[in-house]
Amino acid sequence: MRLSMFGPERYQCPASNVLKARGLKPRARSAWKPEVLDPFPHGPFMAAADEFERPVDEPLPRASRSGRQRPLHDGVRQWTEHALRTYREAFPRDPDLRLAHAPWIYKHQQATGNGQATVEYRITAWGRCLESTDGRLRELRLPVNRLRARSEAERAIAALVVAEGDFDPRLERVKVVQFALSDGRMGPVFEGTRDEALAVYREDGAPAVRALLDSQEYRPGTACASCVVAPVCPALPKAAGLLGLTDRSRPRRSWSSTTGRGHQSCPARGYLRGLRLPTDDAVERGAAVERGRAVHAFLAERHNRQQRTLCTPEIPADWVPEGYRLFDEERQLGADLLRHHAEVCPLRTVGPQSEIRIEPQLAFDDPAADLLVLADPDLLYQDAGSWVWRETKTSASDRPRRDVLAAYPQLALAVKIIGSGALPGPQARGRVELELLRPGGADLRTLDPFAHSTRAAAEAVLREQVSGWHTETLFKAVPGNECASCEVARWCSARQSLPPGPGAGL
Repeated sequence: MRLSMFGPERYQCPASNVLKARGLKPRARSAWKPEVLDPFPHGPFMAAADEFERPVDEPLPRASRSGRQRPLHDGVRQWTEHALRTYREAFPRDPDLRLAHAPWIYKHQQATGNGQATVEYRITAWGRCLESTDGRLRELRLPVNRLRARSEAERAIAALVVAEGDFDPRLERVKVVQFALSDGRMGPVFEGTRDEALAVYREDGAPAVRALLDSQEYRPGTACASCVVAPVCPALPKAAGLLGLTDRSRPRRSWSSTTGRGHQSCPARGYLRGLRLPTDDAVERGAAVERGRAVHAFLAERHNRQQRTLCTPEIPADWVPEGYRLFDEERQLGADLLRHHAEVCPLRTVGPQSEIRIEPQLAFDDPAADLLVLADPDLLYQDAGSWVWRETKTSASDRPRRDVLAAYPQLALAVKIIGSGALPGPQARGRVELELLRPGGADLRTLDPFAHSTRAAAEAVLREQVSGWHTETLFKAVPGNECASCEVARWCSARQSLPPGPGAGL
């Protein structure tokens, strides 16, 4: 088991974690097709940090000297330089601390029920492993892009690995910190004696480990892209040809409408976003974007209430959900848009027994192209048993949009998913809805996924979004006017060669 298996649920599949932990693999699996570029953005940082922290008289591991690593994307190289600089400033060399000879691995052997054999349990934690020269202190530094809250299970399991991994009887104190490579901030995870670490593990870690190993839950999502069980997973829907491609020669990847938009804007932009490198908040959370997200969060909370009540035009003055920052004019505009939503609230047509899914994460395996297709509808609800896909968009302008499929490519994917019967249940009344909230009112547009013209238009939009991305290997930057508003421009040397723009002050 790995510490990362106990991270945020959104990125985990319990069944996949169990199979990985037990070393089980399907009988048949497709040949592994590697990407040209190194797909792990933190790997180069870890290698560079090894060189920085390893004693001068100690040779580098063979893997570090071989020079056979895959090439790095320019953006990853820029990010690595920044991350290493930030790390060195936060953790200057300490003569009393040295890099551990190898990552710590906690091992525990337990006899099986019949007493004929034993099972060995191993737990690892990916990070910087350092120890004092006298062996009395160990420190695990968990590199992250940005700090996040750690669960009690993560805290306990990390403490166990440091305290008991590769056991050293001299050990007295254990320290675990997380470190943000983006801005240098640190957050304590655990600090205490070895006995305190074991007590915390017994309280919060052991139950989480047992729950993981006993879990039978399949949770299709982003984890399916790298899961070797995905081709035979009983919970991952198969949708051959969903994106209109028949080509299994490329490396297995995941695709969403966000992927398509990013690649069309600039291949490097889409690639770096896909690696989840830190983005510029000034761009990522601009005033209009923040208002749209706040409106979505407010509606999601209302629609998710146990008692289904129609949305009304009465919007409280303090309607903005916690965690969102809006200027006064955006706050007022958002309230006006929410009042208009009441006119087209989908709960008006939902029966008492109909299923409603708020912002579900959908995943489909497209075996024709060896792709994992991801989608996040704003709302799925049933009408006479058939699914209706609702997307809600906000705008400060009343100017109409003529080609909504081109303007909002996620609608094209929605048309294909419903029109191809990828969702369970009857299809007869399935449809796609676009709810446009503007200052002048609400505009509800309906797309028939079974109409030939609508499907043809949707397929054309998807083909334009997917085809170039699917054959891409190097994801080179295409500098232009959009660089000034690119949320990952900081990691692009091509952008840095252009005149400063609104997005340059990162």
